[in-house]
Amino acid sequence: MHPRVVEVTERLIERSRPTREAYLAMIRAAASAGPARNGAQCANFAHGVAGCGAQDKQRLRLPDAANVAIVTAYNDMLSAHQPYEDYPERLRQALREIGSVGQVAGGVPAMCDGVTQGEPGMELAIASREVIAMSTAVALSHNLFDAALLLGICDKIVPGLLIGALRFGHLPAVFVPAGPMPSGLANKDKAAVRQRYAEGKAGRDELLAAEMQAYHSPGTCTFYGTANTNQMLMEVMGLHLPGSSFVNPGTPLRDALTIEAARQVTRLTPQGGCHTPLGELVDERVLVNAVVALHATGGSTNHTLHMPAIAQAAGIQLTWQDMADLSEVVPTLARVYPNGSADINHFHAAGGVALLVRELLDAAHRVTPGWLHGAVAAAARRHGVELRPDELAACAEQSTDRLLADLATLLATDVDEQRQNPLALFRAAVAGPTELLLAAGARPGRGDRFAAEHFPDDPFGLGPATWSDVHPDLHVPGLTWGAWKAMTVLQRRRDEGLR
Repeated sequence: MHPRVVEVTERLIERSRPTREAYLAMIRAAASAGPARNGAQCANFAHGVAGCGAQDKQRLRLPDAANVAIVTAYNDMLSAHQPYEDYPERLRQALREIGSVGQVAGGVPAMCDGVTQGEPGMELAIASREVIAMSTAVALSHNLFDAALLLGICDKIVPGLLIGALRFGHLPAVFVPAGPMPSGLANKDKAAVRQRYAEGKAGRDELLAAEMQAYHSPGTCTFYGTANTNQMLMEVMGLHLPGSSFVNPGTPLRDALTIEAARQVTRLTPQGGCHTPLGELVDERVLVNAVVALHATGGSTNHTLHMPAIAQAAGIQLTWQDMADLSEVVPTLARVYPNGSADINHFHAAGGVALLVRELLDAAHRVTPGWLHGAVAAAARRHGVELRPDELAACAEQSTDRLLADLATLLATDVDEQRQNPLALFRAAVAGPTELLLAAGARPGRGDRFAAEHFPDDPFGLGPATWSDVHPDLHVPGLTWGAWKAMTVLQRRRDEGLR
């Protein structure tokens, strides 16, 4: 890992320790052993489900059904949000099919900067983020929910939704995107008409025709502004389904991703067996990953306002200096209009967020020898033994070569034939370094009971417990691979008629 990324992450964790601990204590206290609705007063519960159908009412009386709050930013003024018109019913139906329930908990305002730009209404833009955050909190305050689906895309809406949802960070949450409109008039052609209009060489009719060819259908505007940067960040932070950010509205894949988002959020509830509260997920490492991705893609500078505010909502003290320090070492991997000629659809066609993650993963593979080398050297210092530099380097190189070969073999194997996961290979890679430390006279300490029981072949604690222990940039691709494998296996079993 680059030393600057390590430095920024460590100082962010240390700086945030008091406020982060207070935040985590708050959301953990808000969590309940079972569905929150089970503890509601009878009259409160009855009011909360009075608008539901008979089937949903009955399910909500059962502890194994998840009740999912839907918070929507639908209106017709934002082309990006227009597809959300029928999302609530589609999401409710998808939830019913798996034995759960969806309720529209509330709506939030959403203004289009493209419509209000240059008008008095533009003065409300940044203030609207706080109104959206408050509206989200009002929606979730009904306290009958096990999870939330957040429907928002554009500039202030996604930050506002996330800030509000983090106040209820004991709940899992998934953002549901709607995708960008198909590419219209090329950006260079649009710019040329604007230039001619400014010079008095084109009339209003020609300018209006060009603008309406550029912004021509439901979906997000195709330039890489704040709205599309929001989508990239939500995916990198693990708040979208992988690969879902930039799929056009009204396509079969977009429809499938929308339904899968409803299913996925129920898996993240206690009833689903993989409880992942939003406030636990959005930690210092996730925010650093997000800032790195922001820089790597040349994203919107408006996020110098939004990222620190989102961090504050999770009890984390992210500063502009942190963002500036990371910008000095993160390369730009994509040039999307206005930083280049390609639009967001071209970005997606070239591989999009998945390609970006792969690039970061490749970089992580290149530093794997550094991970092993550093872990073994640190263990040697802790146990007061000396290792010859050439001996340590040779051991790290040999273990890394074997690990990467095994990893390539595993990933080339059909998922039904895989008997391990990639992280297990990283844990197994410490066998050689462990032998080296023992031969040098190091003696393991007692360690903790869990580690001794579950990782008996790693007495020095060299192996990673999570992807981020190897390299923070492995966190997203590691989870993405796991989600893809789980979805693939599930779909195959369904195709075979199993449930």
